Amino acid sequence: MILLNPGPVNVSERVRQALLRPDICHRESEFSDLLGRIQQKLLAAFVPGAESDYVAVLLTGSGTAAVESAVMSCLPMGKRMLVLNNGVYGERLSSMIGLHRLGVSELKSEWHIKPDPERVRLALRQHPEVHAVSMVHHETTTGLINPVKEIAEVVDSLNRVFVLDSVSGLAGEPIDIAGSHIYMVAGTAGKCIQGFPGVSFVLLRKGFLERMRNYPKRSWYLHLTHYVDDQGKGIVPFTPAVQIYYAFEEALNELLEEGVANRCQRYKRMAVRIRERMANLGVKTLLPSDSLSNTITAFHLPPGISYATLHDQLKARGYVIYAGQGQLESKIFRIANMGALTELQIDGFLAAFEEVVTGAVARA
Repeated sequence: MILLNPGPVNVSERVRQALLRPDICHRESEFSDLLGRIQQKLLAAFVPGAESDYVAVLLTGSGTAAVESAVMSCLPMGKRMLVLNNGVYGERLSSMIGLHRLGVSELKSEWHIKPDPERVRLALRQHPEVHAVSMVHHETTTGLINPVKEIAEVVDSLNRVFVLDSVSGLAGEPIDIAGSHIYMVAGTAGKCIQGFPGVSFVLLRKGFLERMRNYPKRSWYLHLTHYVDDQGKGIVPFTPAVQIYYAFEEALNELLEEGVANRCQRYKRMAVRIRERMANLGVKTLLPSDSLSNTITAFHLPPGISYATLHDQLKARGYVIYAGQGQLESKIFRIANMGALTELQIDGFLAAFEEVVTGAVARA
């Protein structure tokens, strides 16, 4: 099955075979060595040249676990977080903060609108109790890329902490984590890195880590400094998904061999290929071209065909697409081109899509 959804993704045979490596105990040196190699490769991929300024913290859990770990661990007593919300995953950030009543009034935008850096600047000046700002890098609700560099500059200039959910952004979109002084970035194995779901991570600036050690513990499983201290000794505080870690390392090997910039460009070429063919069929994107990500495109449903029909007929041909969410559920469909996909597979999908849509028009 060809997965055109934003995770889990298709993986290479090389990554799949890594699952078959020998069983090991996570309290033995073999796992400590594996853990250390993964951490080094994450830093080499995403903070090249600044590896000594960051730590990579691994968790067994989906990308949401990494995001929640970051936002719950970064606030001192009596301080608050400002959430920039322009999609379902921005709403999820707000919900995490809301559970503990740690937020201020979020800055909401329409789902097709990027956050305004000057609105952020004004909000931070008006709210001295805000210690951190959180935002989604790639809002997969619509395939929108948020202005990370511009927001990071505002947050840093006002001496606040920037926490970025880049779960579906890392390895798919260019980002300068160290150069933008981003303190915390959450990511996962099972999207643009092309691994399996079940392992996630936080890239954490070391200088901020030392401040975090005195912050309240708001979660037992997800308290970040707990992981940092144990992983510094080559162990993990809880039982990890060992075989998934093996596959994650192999996916990182592939990423470093291809090069992060090259992978971003490969994804961009595939996205352009999909959008051009859809345009020729009269299928329109939800967002303007300057807002689109490299790996997900939201399209308006073609007239006369429901999402359920489109999905089911494409799945019968071997392709899985993705529905809209929330208020867009009945209006759009989404195509992701992340994962170990070839141009031949993308072309096969596009031919199947044309066949389904043409057939629906003929029946109408």
